[in-house]
Amino acid sequence: MKILVTGFTPFGGQTINVSWKAVKRLPDKIDGVEICKMEIPTVFGKSADTILEFTRRAKPRAVIVVGEAGGRKYITPERVAINVDDARMPDNNGQLPVDRPIVKGAREAYFTTLPVRKIIEAIDQVGVPVQISNSAGTYVCNHVMYRLLHEANMAQMPFLTGFIHLPYCEEQVVGKDDPALPLQDICRGLEAGVRVVVEAVLEREH
Repeated sequence: MKILVTGFTPFGGQTINVSWKAVKRLPDKIDGVEICKMEIPTVFGKSADTILEFTRRAKPRAVIVVGEAGGRKYITPERVAINVDDARMPDNNGQLPVDRPIVKGAREAYFTTLPVRKIIEAIDQVGVPVQISNSAGTYVCNHVMYRLLHEANMAQMPFLTGFIHLPYCEEQVVGKDDPALPLQDICRGLEAGVRVVVEAVLEREH
């Protein structure tokens, strides 16, 4: 049994993306469940395609997409993804979509299927700032979350999926006023959230 956790490549001129720094530090197994880790491109289309190719081949029980949200002070599990790509900066392939549906004719939004409230409680219990988010934005993060939820719904794939945004780590804000958390705190909080998803997957098997 396995779950997939993904992080993004750096974008917007940065050399670090905290999501992948944190994801690759997760344990390889939690409660007997294999934790597969994948770095995905910050590119509309290809990001989600890469994950969906893996899900069809490896059939993970859950997919947790992790990204960074500069300016936020908390780890923020996302509640909802909306059906629009609207970029304020080009992705890593130079795409700059404006008001473009992610899936034409599909529903306006999907709610996460991850146990968000339990994830928040678990992260809070390990002493890391956390808050639910009701907007994953309209950049690649929201794009991936929407695509996965849409595909899981339409194909009736039996995997849980959703998105967790991380704040910058301290290394990313040297000489700046942006909020950040120590990387060790981010990693501790993310692992607590992943453990909740593992627990949910195991419960679904019984």
